Amino acid sequence: MVAAAKLRKAQASAEAARPYSARMAKVLANISSAMEGSDDAPQLMIGTGKDDVHLLVVATAERGLCGGFNSSIARMARKKARDLKAEGKTVKMLCVGKKGFDQLKMEFGSIIVETIEFREVRHMSFNEANIVGKKVLKMFEDGEFDVCSLFYSEFESIITQIPTIQQIIPANVAQDADGEEKNDAEPSLACYDYEPSEEEILDDLLPRNISVQIFRALLENGASEQGARMSAMDNATRNAGEMIDKLTLSYNRQRQAQITKELIEIISGAEAL
Repeated sequence: MVAAAKLRKAQASAEAARPYSARMAKVLANISSAMEGSDDAPQLMIGTGKDDVHLLVVATAERGLCGGFNSSIARMARKKARDLKAEGKTVKMLCVGKKGFDQLKMEFGSIIVETIEFREVRHMSFNEANIVGKKVLKMFEDGEFDVCSLFYSEFESIITQIPTIQQIIPANVAQDADGEEKNDAEPSLACYDYEPSEEEILDDLLPRNISVQIFRALLENGASEQGARMSAMDNATRNAGEMIDKLTLSYNRQRQAQITKELIEIISGAEAL
């Protein structure tokens, strides 16, 4: 019941954030296409030109008792890290949430650069996402990685949460806001003239986009966590009820057998006299 009450608010927040992040992605894609091939393109858009060091930002919950929600995200991050290592890449991890760190520390403790927890935060806001975003940007400016990917669970329904990987650095403008590949054969719906210049707009939008995409991921995680917890608690209640019924039946059978045995002994003793 608690998870159901929290789910309504978390779901509303996640759905409200989707149009903003999707529109920002479209604006960035439009500006980026206009600057394609330009020498003045920001590094956040074109990257460092290398693909050697990968930062995996793994966003999970702060608490358990939510079924396979945390495990599915950690499993996806674990597989990605192993694949990158097999290709000879250097992997670093930034854990957002205690449960992700707990599940990954045994195998990848040496490559986890930091764990950011929001256990005391009751309602996730842009400020929390901005803390993570600034940390990622600082690491990128210091040359600590070349590619950054964000791991979270996208909320679809109470029983369905989809583990998702999203590349946020460099900005993946080859995909549309829904994560599908753009069709180059289709002409752009509109062409815009920007004031100030595209370079100035990107210098402001690209860093903000990092925090926006992380904020959306945290909100999606919040709704997914409560949906998973609601399903897990419902299953736990149902399983507990079935176990109580089985144990009650077993108890009654044992009790009846004991009573029957005592009656037989009493009758046998009486006949012997």
